[in-house]
Amino acid sequence: MTGTAALTPERVLRRIEWRVLRRLDGRLQGDYRTVFRGTGVDVADLREYQVGDDLRHVDWNVTARTDVTHVREFHEDREVTAWLLLDGSASMDFGPVERRKHVVLAEVAATVAQLLSRGGNRVGALLFDSKVRETVPPGSGRNQVLRILARLLAVVPAERRGTTDLTAALRAALGIVRRRSLVVVVSDFLGEPGWQRPLGQLARRNDVVAIQVVDRREFELPAAGMVYVEDAETGEVIFVDTDDPGFQERLRAGAGARQAGLAADLRSAGLELFTVSTDEDMVRALLRIAHLRRRRP
Repeated sequence: MTGTAALTPERVLRRIEWRVLRRLDGRLQGDYRTVFRGTGVDVADLREYQVGDDLRHVDWNVTARTDVTHVREFHEDREVTAWLLLDGSASMDFGPVERRKHVVLAEVAATVAQLLSRGGNRVGALLFDSKVRETVPPGSGRNQVLRILARLLAVVPAERRGTTDLTAALRAALGIVRRRSLVVVVSDFLGEPGWQRPLGQLARRNDVVAIQVVDRREFELPAAGMVYVEDAETGEVIFVDTDDPGFQERLRAGAGARQAGLAADLRSAGLELFTVSTDEDMVRALLRIAHLRRRRP
């Protein structure tokens, strides 16, 4: 895919249907919820806790009465309501010209929305950057996927502004997601701190999937001598020597520490970090996510 200016909702969706969904259908055998699935809200039974059970399902009232830890088992909903929280901030304009991070985000959003919507599930979206920009109410069908893509592609890179405020998006989601839903957060998670608490609150009531869009140049710049580097969100500019091994080592160390901190923050909310790179095949990325989600207790 090329830059946002050359993209239309119909073109994005057709390419996803041809290049991604057809291949996923063969690999997932039609089970879209292998990748993204919701959890039911109706309690089916209570049983004693076993090692590996999700602590969020512990029934503390029964546990207190019996002095034995019990967990709730749920009927899985036949249909789910899904919300996509999509990062449209300035840092998402980073990456190779032909496939920047915002293009990958559009691919992920289209794939997830179509996988769920074609099964009769309702999908909504919340678009944010330095604040919540737009909310697309849940709907189903191909037209709903096109509606989400249209809103997402309407913001051209030059209009992306401000630092990422994931906190505002999560707080907005807490206010609008009324029943247990599937919430897919797609972001680079570069921005203002403080989002960890509302994410934990959202994860206690919903099935939350966190997908980080990354580019390998965020971890290691190509050796190109002395160059100016600008922070897309803050506008800060520094002059660096990309040939300097010390600079490259500091860059790798800083990126590694940032990733480790992000993974730890997500674990504290009971979530796993999934990444999709700008140079990664979308089918392989989603199959990897499906494999990792299958391993969850």
